[in-house]
Amino acid sequence: MITPAMEHRTGHAGPLVRYPVASYFVLAFGISWLGALAVVSPHLLRHEPVPKFTGLMMFPVMLLGPSFGGILMTWLSNGREGVRDLAGSMRCVNFPARWYAILLLPATLILIVLTVLRAEVLPVFTPNHFYAGASFGIIAGFLEEIGWMGYAFSMMARRHNALFSAMVLGVLWSIWHLPVVDYLGTATPHGEFWLRYFLAFMAAMIAMRIVIAWVYTNTKSVLLCQLLHAASTGALVVLSPARVNAAQEAGWYFAYATLLWIVVAVIVLACGSELRLHRSAALAAQRVS
Repeated sequence: MITPAMEHRTGHAGPLVRYPVASYFVLAFGISWLGALAVVSPHLLRHEPVPKFTGLMMFPVMLLGPSFGGILMTWLSNGREGVRDLAGSMRCVNFPARWYAILLLPATLILIVLTVLRAEVLPVFTPNHFYAGASFGIIAGFLEEIGWMGYAFSMMARRHNALFSAMVLGVLWSIWHLPVVDYLGTATPHGEFWLRYFLAFMAAMIAMRIVIAWVYTNTKSVLLCQLLHAASTGALVVLSPARVNAAQEAGWYFAYATLLWIVVAVIVLACGSELRLHRSAALAAQRVS
């Protein structure tokens, strides 16, 4: 979609400007996946298994795709003013303080799932306490959301409703993780349960993306989206049970995804497909905060 700031130059614009959303995803996927391939290619060329540490090193390289792609496409689409607006949204705290409570959602739902499974199924579902893993969430959240919400969602939502845009973005976000799926979670590699685990992971990520889009739609704060992404990834890394097998891991991810979709259903029932709080509800939230 061509923005007003771009209209004067579309006659001689290249494909990056003519098709900004598609161009963003080409950049994000291309940079991330080629970077991941570069990390593991020495092992692939020698026809040897990729060590887990090398696999983990794909993560920081992949983060360059959505972040660099978001900044570049923002500049190409809206120039320096667009980059300033993006930076301003990454500092935006001009919203009711109650919105910070949403940061507790991922850890709360994960603890509910694991506590029930530990009590009713097996002690192996006891939550882990790998607190250093929170750093993974901080890095991923702050870099990825520059592109996912700071550019892609804001552009997609100009043409489609927020719910549809968030669902499409959630699917693409999940697929973006494909090179590192076998290094996600604790039961790695996932072997014959790879597809089951990925589908569970995708279900959770699409639902979480809708929640993040709901937050952005009502606060216009990329910063809060970055914090929520960090809270989501951090909670998964910190709390994921350490001794589950691949089948059990896929199972508890499905349970977590189910709770997230219940949250999404409540949001959609309350806000509609635009994911926007009614004015009366927004004013009430401001008064309480």
